Amino acid sequence: MRLRFFKKNLLILMGVSLIIATVMIITRVLIYDEVTGVVAQENMLSGDMAKFQYGSVPILMKSVYNANYHQYVQNADTYPGEPKLVLVIQVHNRPDYLKILIKSLENAAEVHNFLLIFSHDYFSEENNDIVQGITFCKVVQIYFPYSTQLYPSEFPGQDPRDCPRDISKDDALKTGCLNAEHPDSYGHYREASITQTKHHWWWKLHFVWERVQALHGYSGFAVFLEEDNYILPDLYHLYNEMVGYRKSSCPDCDMLALGNHNGLAEFDKLSNKVQTAGWMSTKHNIGMGISREVYYKLMGCNDDFCTYDDYNWDWTLQHLSGTCISKPLKVLVAQGSRVLHTGNCGLHQNKEACLPELALQKAQESLKLAKVSLFPQSLALTNTESMEHKAHMKNGGWGDIRDHVLCNNYAKRL
Repeated sequence: MRLRFFKKNLLILMGVSLIIATVMIITRVLIYDEVTGVVAQENMLSGDMAKFQYGSVPILMKSVYNANYHQYVQNADTYPGEPKLVLVIQVHNRPDYLKILIKSLENAAEVHNFLLIFSHDYFSEENNDIVQGITFCKVVQIYFPYSTQLYPSEFPGQDPRDCPRDISKDDALKTGCLNAEHPDSYGHYREASITQTKHHWWWKLHFVWERVQALHGYSGFAVFLEEDNYILPDLYHLYNEMVGYRKSSCPDCDMLALGNHNGLAEFDKLSNKVQTAGWMSTKHNIGMGISREVYYKLMGCNDDFCTYDDYNWDWTLQHLSGTCISKPLKVLVAQGSRVLHTGNCGLHQNKEACLPELALQKAQESLKLAKVSLFPQSLALTNTESMEHKAHMKNGGWGDIRDHVLCNNYAKRL
């Protein structure tokens, strides 16, 4: 009995590995074809800029790999030299919020010294046109190559042979659906739309630090944002102040948090205040600054990240801090947030619930009140929270062995 069970699981694992290997081989073939000119001869390039074609999934897939290989740097001639601040923005499909973020970036002081890296998991002409309209700094666009959009009816998308989310394991085994052996901790089966965000975040972290050519030699922090963020005009000023404070007064601070979820309440009192704390998902996942050194720390926990049964990248990161990473990640936090969360709809809500105009109005009203307190001359430490691991109940949604294998492979092949 045990031998039959072992053989069955071995066959499942071999099947999963074959699927992942096929996906990775496709990746390598597409890149190789592009290098040798096969893709390029289909008019994939217009001058130096990779031109997307949206006609079919295979054509779109070629566009994605071609763009990731070439990494066209928009506005490079206008703004030569190394970037002083790198912002990495994860983009799905909320173009109205993306426009709001870009407008706030345009109004930021010293923005011409920024490099913006937009990482997409949904590919549309509208999103592309919005980003290509940026003229105020250098821009690179990268594209998550395992998007569900590129695999609409097979893993890592939703295969029609996959088990329904709420079927029991006994019934799943009887029906023979593909992932019957691998529900999550709560007995639910994977949903591709739910797993994608964690996949994208981890792939993006690898790709930014290992593959983005414009970052070679960059020694600063990469500040991670999302498309429904809104930044204040003195973001770069505060970033510089926090980097200087870390160097002089908190050399063991691993990360920066330029934002928080408190809005701009009492901003006049908090504008120049910072505190230190152990990294927590609910507090420090907005405007997060990660250095190359911390990236390497996280890479040592690749398997732990990829197998932890929580579909949220930030809750997974909190789990790693103090478990796989023996000493909890220490973060230097801006108490006066320079990053606002404008999104009033999210992963579990319909687009109809989105009200970007209202979000923009609230952000602009808050900024008017905060304006006189921007650009503080120095920083003051007000609090040091205890550095201890904060355990939490995992959320599930990440029990499928195929997700584990694909996620683990990002560190090997990009």
